[in-house]
Amino acid sequence: MKIKFSQYSLLGTLIFAAFNINAQTKSNQATKAKIASIVKKLTLEEKIDMLHANGIFTSAGVPRLGIPEMVTDDGPLGVREDVKEGWGSANLTTDSATFFPNGSALAATWNPALAYRYGHDMGEEARARHKTIMLAPAFNIARTPLCGRTYEYYSEDPFLNARLAVQSVKGIQSQHVAACVKHYAVNNQEVERNRVSVEIDERALREIYLPAFKAAITEGNAWTIMSAYNKLRGVYCSENDYLLNQVLKGEWKFKGIVISDWGGTHSTVNAANHGLDLEMGSGPIYNSYYFAKKLLDSVKAGKVSVKVIDEKVRRILWVIYRTSMSENQPTGKLNTPEHSKTVYDIASESIVLLKNDKHLLPLNTSAIKSIAVIGDNATRTFHLGGFGAGVKARYEVTALAGLQNRLGKTIEIKYAQGYSGVYKPARRNGNEEVSKPDTAMIQQAVATAKSTDMAILFIGGNRDYESEGRDRKDLGLPFHEQELVDAVTTANPNTIVVVVGGAPYDISKIKNNNHTVVWSWYNGSENGNALADVLTGKVNPSGKLPFTFPAELKDSPAHALNAYPGENLKVDYKEGILVGYRWFDTKKIEPLYCFGYGLSYTDYKYSGLHTNKNSYKLTENITATLKIKNTGKYSGKETVQLYISKAGSKIERAEKELKAFKKVKIEVGETTDVALSIPVKDLAYYDVKTRTWVVEPGKYKLLAGTSSRDIKETATLTIN
Repeated sequence: MKIKFSQYSLLGTLIFAAFNINAQTKSNQATKAKIASIVKKLTLEEKIDMLHANGIFTSAGVPRLGIPEMVTDDGPLGVREDVKEGWGSANLTTDSATFFPNGSALAATWNPALAYRYGHDMGEEARARHKTIMLAPAFNIARTPLCGRTYEYYSEDPFLNARLAVQSVKGIQSQHVAACVKHYAVNNQEVERNRVSVEIDERALREIYLPAFKAAITEGNAWTIMSAYNKLRGVYCSENDYLLNQVLKGEWKFKGIVISDWGGTHSTVNAANHGLDLEMGSGPIYNSYYFAKKLLDSVKAGKVSVKVIDEKVRRILWVIYRTSMSENQPTGKLNTPEHSKTVYDIASESIVLLKNDKHLLPLNTSAIKSIAVIGDNATRTFHLGGFGAGVKARYEVTALAGLQNRLGKTIEIKYAQGYSGVYKPARRNGNEEVSKPDTAMIQQAVATAKSTDMAILFIGGNRDYESEGRDRKDLGLPFHEQELVDAVTTANPNTIVVVVGGAPYDISKIKNNNHTVVWSWYNGSENGNALADVLTGKVNPSGKLPFTFPAELKDSPAHALNAYPGENLKVDYKEGILVGYRWFDTKKIEPLYCFGYGLSYTDYKYSGLHTNKNSYKLTENITATLKIKNTGKYSGKETVQLYISKAGSKIERAEKELKAFKKVKIEVGETTDVALSIPVKDLAYYDVKTRTWVVEPGKYKLLAGTSSRDIKETATLTIN
C-alpha cells in the first residue's frame, strides 16, 4: 500500500498530538500527587493562613515547605505601581509599566488577535514584576451608560465580550501569570455596589451576563475569578452557592481559585461552604478577616469541614504550580518597544470616525499652514486618575504631543486649554458646586481658532470624571465643554471635534452642528501618536462602537423601565434579555449612534451573502460567505458583523443578535471573500422551565452589515 505525503503528515500530527496529550496527562497527575503530598504536611493553621490576605496584594505561602506567597496586581490598564499599607505609593523607581488602552477601547477594535497581544504583553510585564495573578480582564456587560467602570469593561454584547475575554486570558496566562476574570457576576453599576441585590430572571442571566465568564473559563481556561461586590437574588456573590458551587465549579468544571473583591467578603461559614476560596481586603488587621481566625474557629467548631479547607488549599496550590512554581517560566519584560507597538496598534484600531461630512479627514497637510489644538484633553494624561487601578506609565504621548510629532515641522500648531478638566465631586451634603464656563479660557480658544486654518478640539471625560466607586449622574458633557464647542465652531467652521471617553456621552448637538467628529479613548502610552496617524491618514480608522449611544438617557432600557439604580437596595433587571442594541432594535428606538457603528476613509461594497447549505442539524456549523470590495481610495480594515434573526419565534427574542464577526484588511480595488462560522448550538435560547439550552427549529435570517443598523446583505436558512 502506498502512503501519500499528506497521509504521513496527518499520521505524524496525530502521533504528536497523542504524545502531547499523554505527556500532559502524566504532568497533571504528577502535579496532583505533589499537591496531595503538600496538603498532608500542612497544619490547619498553615492552611487557614493561605486562605486570606497578609498584605494589600498578597496572601501567605508556607516557607517551611517552599510554597511562595501569591502576589496579585491591579489590573486592566497595566501592571500598577507597588503600594504600601494604606494604599500609598511605595515610591520605587522600578515599578513603571506600559499603559494599555482601556477596556472599551480594546472592544472597539473588534479584534481578538489584539486582545491576545494585550494579554500577552501585560502578562510579560506582570511576570517581570514577579506577580502571580493579574486582576484582569474585566468585562461586565454595559447595562447602563452611566456606570463608572464602563471604561474598564468591554461592551454591551455577550458574544463580543466572550471573544475578546478568551484571548485576553490566554495571552496573560501564556506568561505563567494567572488571569483573574471579573467581576462575577452582574456588577453593572457602582451605585450601592457593596449592598445592592440584583433581581434577574434566569434566561437573561444565562444569555447576557454569564456567557463571557463561561467562555473565559471553559475556552480560555482562566485560573482565577473574582466575585463581585453585589448580591444576586439577595445573596452576596462572594457566598452565593448557586454562582460559585453550582454553576462555576459544577457546570463549568472550574479548577482554580475564587477570589473575593477587596473587602467583598461578608461571612465566614457561608462564604467558606458556598465556594469562596481566598479572601482579599484593603488593609490590616489581617488576622481579623473572615477567613482568618474566625475560619479557624469555625473549623474547630465543626461549622466548616477540614475537607472544605483542603479543597481550597488544593485549588491555591494548583494555581501556584501554574504560575510561580511552574516549569520553564518566562523571565518577563517591561516597557519594551514591542509592548509600545501593541498599545499603538490597539489605539489606532480603536478610534471611531463618527462623522466626516466635509471630508476634512484625513488632513490635507499640504494645504494647511496652521492648526489650533484646543481643549484640556489635548494635554491631559490618562494613566492615573479617579478611584481604582492606574499605571505609573514610563511615558504617555498626549494628543498635542502626537500632533506635534507628526506635523510640527511643517505646520504651525497653536494650543489653547479652553476649559479646566479638574473634576470636583459632590460635597458631603450632596450638593455639587454650581460652576460657570471659564469665559477667559473660551475667549482665548476662540482667538486661537480664528488665527489658524483649522481647529482640532479635544473634549470628553477623563479618568477623574469616569471612575470606579461612582456612576455618572447623566450623559452630559462635563466642564462646560458644549459652550466651548459652540464658540470655537462659530469662530472657525473648519473644526474637528475629538471626543475622549470610555463610555457614551450625549453629543447629539455636536452630531447635528459639527461636520467632523472623532471618538477616541483612554488609549494608553501611544495615545497621541496613534490618534495623529488616524487624523493624518497614515492609519485608516477602523474602530466600531462597542455599545449603543442613546439619543437620550431615557431611551436606554434600564432607564426607560425605571430599573436603575433600584430602590431599597434592590435593582430589578426588567429589560431581561433586551440589553443594548437588542432593546433599541426590537423596540424600534433610534439611537444617537448604534452598536457596531464606525466610518472609514474608504467605502466597502458587500455582496453575495450565502450559506454552504440551506438547512442544518443541531450538531452542524453554519458557514456564511460574502464578498467585500474596497471601492474607495484608501486601503483599510473592515469589521464584518453577522447577526441572526428568528421571525415568528414562540418565545420572546431580540430582533437580532450578534453571532459572528471578522476584521479583514482590504486594499484599494480589492475584493475579499469573508467566511464566518456559527455553530448551530449557538442559536439556542435558555429554557427556564427545563433549565436547558434549546435550539428552536424553523427559518432563520442571517444579516451581514457594518453595524447593527446598517445591514448590507441577508440570507435565510432552516434549522431542522
